[in-house]
Amino acid sequence: MSGHSKWSQIKHKKALTDAKKGKIFSKLARLITVAARQKGGDLSTNSQLRLAVEKARSFNMPSENIERAIKKGTGEAEGEKMEEMLIEAYGPSGVALMIEAVTDNKNRTVSEIKFLLNQRGGKMAEAGSVAWLFDRRGALTISLVNSKISKDDLELLAIDSGAQDLKWLDGDTLEIYTIPEDLEKIKKALEAKNIRPESAGLIWLAKTLIPLNNEKDKNSLEALLNELDEHPDVQEIYSNIKE
Repeated sequence: MSGHSKWSQIKHKKALTDAKKGKIFSKLARLITVAARQKGGDLSTNSQLRLAVEKARSFNMPSENIERAIKKGTGEAEGEKMEEMLIEAYGPSGVALMIEAVTDNKNRTVSEIKFLLNQRGGKMAEAGSVAWLFDRRGALTISLVNSKISKDDLELLAIDSGAQDLKWLDGDTLEIYTIPEDLEKIKKALEAKNIRPESAGLIWLAKTLIPLNNEKDKNSLEALLNELDEHPDVQEIYSNIKE
């Protein structure tokens, strides 16, 4: 439950059901549309769009879906006007939550997220009252399964490329943290060594992780995170809970 949401771990689980794929594709399409609307549909000049498209491709999203989402963003195809939003909140036992969403109706999304939080012992927070507990960071996920490199060599390569911090998510998966401005540079440095990240993007990284020892609150938080993850507008969820 710590760190960021299920995007970086979900591919390591069993094959997704068609229903789950549909929900993920819908969320990814929204992300692509917003990126294309903000800075254009050219992947070579729009790094935000490039990262969104790469994320979509990592989940095997069909090319026609990606192209359609880009055209909606650039106005070449009809579609709702999507906007990004950041919701700061507290979960059970005061767990800090940063919730990123893409929506065509901010008031509706806020109302629905507020309802989910209230149902599970959480609450909305004022802008800035939670964000100070997190740092904005770039994050790249590397799997040794798909890379012909040792753990030690991968760590050294990441550090030499400018990584700020490293964390092994499991025995074969390394997460590399960067300052936001260095994300593209480090990604290209790794790719130049034939190390292709499974995911790359900006995250909210908790400065300090806190334990949650109350079993009732653990169950409430897990249920809340699952419900938020299922919400069609929610893209990412970050917390300061220690696993």
